[in-house]
Amino acid sequence: MPDCEIISSCIFFRDQMANVPDMAKFQKQKYCKGDNSLCARYRVYKALGRAKVPEDLFPIQNDKAD
Repeated sequence: MPDCEIISSCIFFRDQMANVPDMAKFQKQKYCKGDNSLCARYRVYKALGRAKVPEDLFPIQNDKAD
């Protein structure tokens, strides 16, 4: 699967994960370079647009995204 189309501009990793680089690397590998359909942030982006993605939404929070 190709890299997520918004990987370079996703503020989650810059803002929420800046202090935990190992965890950020793990999550990027799983959600951004793996199956992006598992990423709550990506799902909201695709459904509602970039402006509707909550800044504090973690990739794993699919229940919140729904």
